[in-house]
Amino acid sequence: QVQLVESGGGLVQAGGSLRLSCAATGRTFRNYAMGWFRQAPGKEREFVAAITWSGSSAYYADSVKGRFTISRVNAKNTVDLQMNSLKPEDTAVYYCAADPRASSSYFSRYNYDYWGQGTQVTVSS
Repeated sequence: QVQLVESGGGLVQAGGSLRLSCAATGRTFRNYAMGWFRQAPGKEREFVAAITWSGSSAYYADSVKGRFTISRVNAKNTVDLQMNSLKPEDTAVYYCAADPRASSSYFSRYNYDYWGQGTQVTVSS
């Protein structure tokens, strides 16, 4: 069992940066692939980024590639999302998620069993 708690959301102007952090409880965190998803009002929850259990590989949605960076520190049970050059269209609730099976379909929210409560990110123009 893993519990996830996100932090670091807020209001920022376009072009600014935010760093989201996800703290996990549970001894098996280091075995899980981790992902970040986001959901804007009236839209489906969408994939943002994912990282393998070892941190050796990371994957990004095309819309954030080159601007966002996902990282993890297994010794601290944390996974972060550094967001740079933020745009108004990045406004959403951001969720941290854990995939215990480390599926190759890292972009599918259905592969993630554990979710945080979400943190709001608002980018003003």
